[in-house]
Amino acid sequence: MSTRVALVTGAGRGIGAATVHTLARQGWSVLAVDVATDIPALPYPMASRKELHHVASEAGPAVRPFTADVRDTAALEAAVAEAEAEWGGLDAAIACAGVIAGGVPLWRMPPDEERAVLDVCLGGVLNLARAAIPALLRRPLPRRGRFLAVSSAAATRGLPMLAAYCAAKSGVAGLVRALGTELGDTGVTANAVSPGSTDTPILEESARLYGLTGAASFAEQQPMGRLLDSAEVAAVLAFLAGPASSGMTGAVVPVDAGLAL
Repeated sequence: MSTRVALVTGAGRGIGAATVHTLARQGWSVLAVDVATDIPALPYPMASRKELHHVASEAGPAVRPFTADVRDTAALEAAVAEAEAEWGGLDAAIACAGVIAGGVPLWRMPPDEERAVLDVCLGGVLNLARAAIPALLRRPLPRRGRFLAVSSAAATRGLPMLAAYCAAKSGVAGLVRALGTELGDTGVTANAVSPGSTDTPILEESARLYGLTGAASFAEQQPMGRLLDSAEVAAVLAFLAGPASSGMTGAVVPVDAGLAL
């Protein structure tokens, strides 16, 4: 396996796009997956097809764009099949797709917005695990497969007016811990990163939900006094995808500028 193969969801922008770029620079072949269209229940735009194709084009010839909704297990199974057909197998599946909604107490949140958050942020990770882990296990021994996901500092902090998002990200953390035990000695590991406030469209939407002037308003809540860059989170995901993380499974690694302290 001279060239390793990864599938990254949420690849059209933010942490997902940064992860595609980071892996490509490290010599990975990458299937960059994104819904690439708006979700009607949510009041802000998703990454577009043009953005997804731009990420793939900029990242280089070893990256292929693929349009799929993480809420659709069959679509993710098709993405996995595409990666296997293109490159002969899959070594890492990285769940970066996420959305945000809220701005009101949970009992006043529109049910369709709540469902969108839960279905993308948690259901999308479950669906990717269901679609991709069998492919990771199809690699011959000795395997070094990786299932990775993006959780959040919201998994451990009770953020007001973002209850559904907190619930979903807590679920991601619990999921990777369980997968770590289920995968056991298969040679495939499961880990997650837990970002703090990161300069992405999701944080811009969070600022709007809180009535703030912009994402920069969140910097002061982090002990390091600044927002994270998506590339900083992607760097840790790339480490977890690589051989140096071989002794880690079921871990949720904070990349949060000290927010959880």
